[in-house]
Amino acid sequence: MPLTQFAIVKALATDKPLMLSDGFGLHLLVQPNGSKLWRFRYRFGGRQKMLAFGAFPTVSLAVAREKRDEARKLVANGTDPSVKRKLDKVAAATARQNTFGAVAAEYLAHMEANGASESTMSKNRWMLEDLASPLANRPIAEIVAAEILIILKRIEKSGRRETARRLRGVIGSVFRHAIVTLRATTDPTLALRGALLRVHVTHRAAITDEKQLGTLMSAIDDYDGWPTIRAALQLLALTMTRPGDIRGMRRSEINFERAVWRIPADRMKMRRPHDVPLSTQAVAILKEVWPLSDYGELVLPSIRSPKKILSEGAMVSALRRMGYARDEMTPHGFRSAASTILNERGVNPDVIEAALAHQDRDDIRRAYNRATYWPERIKLMQAWADMLDEFKALSVTNRRAA
Repeated sequence: MPLTQFAIVKALATDKPLMLSDGFGLHLLVQPNGSKLWRFRYRFGGRQKMLAFGAFPTVSLAVAREKRDEARKLVANGTDPSVKRKLDKVAAATARQNTFGAVAAEYLAHMEANGASESTMSKNRWMLEDLASPLANRPIAEIVAAEILIILKRIEKSGRRETARRLRGVIGSVFRHAIVTLRATTDPTLALRGALLRVHVTHRAAITDEKQLGTLMSAIDDYDGWPTIRAALQLLALTMTRPGDIRGMRRSEINFERAVWRIPADRMKMRRPHDVPLSTQAVAILKEVWPLSDYGELVLPSIRSPKKILSEGAMVSALRRMGYARDEMTPHGFRSAASTILNERGVNPDVIEAALAHQDRDDIRRAYNRATYWPERIKLMQAWADMLDEFKALSVTNRRAA
């Protein structure tokens, strides 16, 4: 006869365990200490087996019956309920171990193994380990779009719209890694497309007028601050490289005999070594500041220590001291200036792109350009250095005429 709520509540403990049957294998075990435990007995593979459903009243009579019916369906379909429960526990434990933080660490290791640059690795680590830290201990398969949106909106409200958009993309990459490694089935960042505010694009300021650029170069030559800062700005203009490349320049990278600066792959944005032909003007500047780095590896060390890299902020401050505002010129603007002026003068665009170390998407074309344009790049870098001298001379003449 099936059990009733009244019969269960009124069941009293005895000096021996008491079994009250509800039918179809479900019974209530009343222990001598008064606890009342649900048990389900069934046969599978010719053996008598038992499954525990919890204690009454935490597990009610109705819930116990639901569990019994589910177990009976499994048996009817050829599945052992006890084995399934163990597998479910293993799956749950595995899911808890497959946290967002663990998968993100795998993704970063995968990026590094594929040759991502140190700057790229640093940015991705910062976004995943710092900005996305609220997700670190969450099972990745349980994370929903709303959780991610809260993090992104918090960053967006602080004024960092571009950072929020990039973080959404990086988090999405982690989820795609989880999907292909069978730790997740969906990427919740896909639902967030259009959920963030548009980014206000601000282009780096650059002086592209030849006369004005000549005035700037004269001002740099006359700069009375720290010698390495002046040299850094001069070399930035002469080599068409990025500010980070100049700041990280090592003595071992300079070959005075061949007049070449080889930037190693681990310091390049595209993770490929980049050779920079050095004009006679660039060589002269390097030889002038060379003694300042006799006790370290850096050619243009920080003011504070020969072992510390020169900060980009120091170059920015120098430009401000010369009277150039943020919307007029930036350290990165020297590259834009060179590209604009040289293109306007009709120089082969492929040679300019090779000098700027821009990556060609076509592997064959990229290899061809590296091999073919080296002589042209040597001529271009010397011609560009001579142009800068001409611009300076023109600016001096104009000032005298005025």
